[in-house]
Amino acid sequence: MSSQIVPLIIIGVSVLFILGIKFLSSPKTARMGNLVAAAGMLIALFALLKTDGSSVWAHGWTFNYALIVIGTVIGLVIGAIGAYSVKMTSMPQMVALFNGLGGGAAALVASLEFLHDAHGTEAVTAFITVPMLFATLIGSLSFSGSIIAYLKLEGKFEKPMTFPGQNYLNGLILLVILGLCGWLTFNATGGNAVTAFIAMFALALFFGIAMVMPIGGADMPVVISLLNSFTGLAVAADGFAIHNNAMIVAGTLVGSSGTLLTLLMCKAMNRPVTNVLFGAFGSSGGAKAAAGGVAGTVKPIQADEVAMLLAYAQRVVIVPGYGMAVAQAQHQVRELSEELGKRGVEVQFAIHPVAGRMPGHMNVLLAEANVPYDQLIEMEQINPSMDRVDVCLVIGANDVVNPAAREEKTSPIYGMPIIEADRCKTTIVMKRSMAAGFAGIENHLFYKDNTRMLFGDAKASLNALVAAVKAN
Repeated sequence: MSSQIVPLIIIGVSVLFILGIKFLSSPKTARMGNLVAAAGMLIALFALLKTDGSSVWAHGWTFNYALIVIGTVIGLVIGAIGAYSVKMTSMPQMVALFNGLGGGAAALVASLEFLHDAHGTEAVTAFITVPMLFATLIGSLSFSGSIIAYLKLEGKFEKPMTFPGQNYLNGLILLVILGLCGWLTFNATGGNAVTAFIAMFALALFFGIAMVMPIGGADMPVVISLLNSFTGLAVAADGFAIHNNAMIVAGTLVGSSGTLLTLLMCKAMNRPVTNVLFGAFGSSGGAKAAAGGVAGTVKPIQADEVAMLLAYAQRVVIVPGYGMAVAQAQHQVRELSEELGKRGVEVQFAIHPVAGRMPGHMNVLLAEANVPYDQLIEMEQINPSMDRVDVCLVIGANDVVNPAAREEKTSPIYGMPIIEADRCKTTIVMKRSMAAGFAGIENHLFYKDNTRMLFGDAKASLNALVAAVKAN
């Protein structure tokens, strides 16, 4: 392919990447967004090939078609097996794992490029060395950090793992890494450079582990989003290192969108990114905030009573949370919604941006259960009308509906935007027990005069509700 045409193709590919990310912003178009972005990457790959099989960008190296085909087929098989075999409730773990593999791939590309140049006889300019070092550092950090995030989401060690002076130790490791990078910037060839590079690579992998270990499992959505932005930045740096414009565009888009999503999620929790990364929120210290108790009494209710309230309501809002995901009760939720809809009840789902274990977790689960997209309402849209809701059914959500965020200035979650379930005429909270949520504090919602508690497993309780609604 003529090198004169390639820049025009890359512009077209960039448009496809942008459209892909745009489509990913809605559950209705997310599948199309993935296909559009994948098509753009495929076009970019072929655009970099000359008719003789050589690359128009990368040092004049020739492409190994056999390896490209083998790698593509292996990736397609692994991706397909993962997509069809992993349960929707385990999708956050899969996202963390795949993001880590992306970061690792970016780090390997940069590492091989650096080691190739380090064994050469020609001097390497800082303009090329810096992107390679940056991609190696950020990519390896994203890889090891994502693996830890995956393990935390699997429940292997969900609580923060901290020790005195941990942040200082992590800071020292980072300083050593940056020092090695600074030295390598101007000493990129020879045996010493290779040794220093390997040391930097190993420390970066360790730093990724050390950075994520102190963070609680419920903060993993923010961590995954942040690490995803790191992977994008590593890919963009790879693009600068090997002169690949398609990688620069794709990496920049992923890095910027991941960064914006991270900031938006932190805003939704009323916490700065530094608090998520260095605050060890959710550790045992948080539980002390529950001391003193909450005024009011807990009022249990039975499934048949809830069913009667739902069946004769005009408007019902369902607030899904992580408890629904754990119980894998999304299909029962959809069945209840449909049964109420047959009776003329208006049913909507209030979605909090940080409910669950990854961005859009509740949207994905409900979409998998074929809940209509127009019934999924974001927090900002539904809160103004919550006082006109007859029944609010809270399924496994805790901190995201806790009125302490409005009422208790000393609360760790004070100022955090919540779904205002307490303003509804009647609020039904479905929980296994009175255990505190991730923040380790009592939920003021449980003690409100208009709140009733339906205790039990979410799936079993919803099955009982469906049966009781049908019987009414």
